[in-house]
Amino acid sequence: MNKRMYVKPRTGLLMRAESLKGLKEQRADLLTQMETLTDAVKTEKRAFTEDEIAKFNVLEKQVKDIDATIAATERAAAMTIDETAGTEAPDPKEPTEAMERRAFEGYIRGIVLEERAATNLEKGVNGAVIPKTIANKIIETVKELSPIYAATTKYHVKGELSFPVYDESTQRIQCAYATEFTALTSTAGKFTSVSLTGFLAGVLSKVSKSLVNNAQFDLVSYTINKVAQAIAEFLENELINGTASKMTGITSATTAVTAASATAVTTDELIDLQMSVPEVYQGKCEWYMHKDTLKLLRKLKDNDGNYVLNRDLTTAFGWTLLGRPIKITESMPKAEAGKVSIVYGDMSGLYVKIVEDMDIQVLTEKFADEHAIGVIAWLEMDSKIIEPQKIVSLKMKAGA
Repeated sequence: MNKRMYVKPRTGLLMRAESLKGLKEQRADLLTQMETLTDAVKTEKRAFTEDEIAKFNVLEKQVKDIDATIAATERAAAMTIDETAGTEAPDPKEPTEAMERRAFEGYIRGIVLEERAATNLEKGVNGAVIPKTIANKIIETVKELSPIYAATTKYHVKGELSFPVYDESTQRIQCAYATEFTALTSTAGKFTSVSLTGFLAGVLSKVSKSLVNNAQFDLVSYTINKVAQAIAEFLENELINGTASKMTGITSATTAVTAASATAVTTDELIDLQMSVPEVYQGKCEWYMHKDTLKLLRKLKDNDGNYVLNRDLTTAFGWTLLGRPIKITESMPKAEAGKVSIVYGDMSGLYVKIVEDMDIQVLTEKFADEHAIGVIAWLEMDSKIIEPQKIVSLKMKAGA
């Protein structure tokens, strides 16, 4: 039976832990100062002053510097070699995440790890199954890279999911006055069913062999970011535009407004679009559009000559329209004839299914002439608008 080597605890670990604790406390204090600045702007309903912007930028840089220091310290701790190693001791319990990261890294590098069921990657239909902790990190990174995916309702399960959809567009339950001995007229909405299945998608990421051969390079984080970036770009387009007979995007939402022009949008049309969503869902609504469409809207003025769009530095994208944040994405169609150029609503009405059990393949020979290896991740996904009352669209006039 193989025994692990005992590593004597180092006194430096305690010092390092105290140092990290101090850095994290500094970080928390800086974040509190940043929140105080943004809260003041929100409360007073105004923009940042030049001094406040400068202070906010300084605080933000300090937070990023601390994050970089913490990350470097943790990496240094992981690479430190103990001089007292060599005494045999019982096999300690290794944290699941660290164990799975080690197995995943070994699989990519082509290293044969010790034969332990808890460490080795299981074989799937399309390759080895990515450990759950790694898959979760990929999905979390996708959320950070794709705002629309982060706002959707997500399911990470296998198999088909069926959801009842209640439609009151043509008929709904109504209350009316009644007369004795006169029968009531029965009215009711219509229930339909929408299913989320699973469409296979593959993500290919190339990794330089120079990086693979560098034992000190954080190969796991690099691969996670590369795979997540490719998934995010694919998802962003599919969740917006969709593909016939596969995933459904938000541009297929109910067309609440058709613009009078093929190339321009009016303030009245934007108001009509916003008011098409019931008030109960307005709290989480957002505007989605291409940057060229935003350029058109920035030129809109009211009757007093004031610009309709507001610059809001407290939001991620920096713009609000009629009180709601604007999200810019290159995947949205431009304001062209017959195109859906603006979508408004609460994106939780779009349901997305991504199976967490991803399969991975490492292609060691295919890109040999490029001095690289290929890492392919296979996953199942689907999307449908399950709550259509939450999402509406504006379509440009067909023709010039």
